[in-house]
Amino acid sequence: MTSPTTSSSERPGRSLEPIDAPEPSAKRHRDLLRTFGAPVIAVVIFVTAWQVLVASGWRPDYLLPGPAAVFERLGAIFVDPEFWPALARTLSRAVIGFAVAVVVGTAIGLAAAGSKLLRASIGSLITGLQTMPSVVWFPLAILLLGLGEQAIAMVVVLGAAPSIANGVLSGVDQLPPAYFRLGRVLGARGTRLYRHIVIPGALPAYVAGLNQGWAFAWRSLMAGELLVVIPGASGLGNRLAFSQEFGDATGLLAHMIVILVIGMIVDRLFSAWSLGIRRARGLAADR
Repeated sequence: MTSPTTSSSERPGRSLEPIDAPEPSAKRHRDLLRTFGAPVIAVVIFVTAWQVLVASGWRPDYLLPGPAAVFERLGAIFVDPEFWPALARTLSRAVIGFAVAVVVGTAIGLAAAGSKLLRASIGSLITGLQTMPSVVWFPLAILLLGLGEQAIAMVVVLGAAPSIANGVLSGVDQLPPAYFRLGRVLGARGTRLYRHIVIPGALPAYVAGLNQGWAFAWRSLMAGELLVVIPGASGLGNRLAFSQEFGDATGLLAHMIVILVIGMIVDRLFSAWSLGIRRARGLAADR
């Protein structure tokens, strides 16, 4: 007696496609729209609102220039031979300061997460340091280290490290207690428990803390370069301050756009990293 024929969609080993699953081409188009279309729409809305504000006559053109004049100046900035060394100097300060903050913040966060006494002692202090404006640290940094690179680096580290430490603590707090019990049952204790259980489990929150730490580091660096002028070593913040001192509103807005775009690019990189982690763990659905 012959068995009934099984259709190809019901054969073992083949997963059934959802009825409302999007076509691959449609999904690619939607992803491209989210990646490139949404930022373009946001820029168009911003520039339109800016032009409307300028056209209203709220401030004269020499104080609030229009988008056309600022974008023209932006093109002139890119061919300025002094711009690229200033940009490289600012980015190197940001990368070095943020790297030190990652080491310090991660170490503090892991130490506090592994000790209830230490967590109770410095947990609220970490949060308090995170809420302090970065500019508050500059008088102390200048007093201790003078007007130089060390003062800027100190403020960048102090601005970013608390956010990173809080990211570690938040990630550890979100881990189910069963993870710790399972790790101990399997023989993972001490550093092995953190290496194989705690750190991988806390990674999504840790990356979010890194993202927030970068935002604080970038703000702290800009505040530092606005306040600290090192002869022969100017950065983007110094050029911004010079534009303000000379009443160059067009140059000021052009440099502000450069600073904004850099911050947005780095934020997108962290967001892509976080999304990749969540997708690898099945926490982010493709919609």
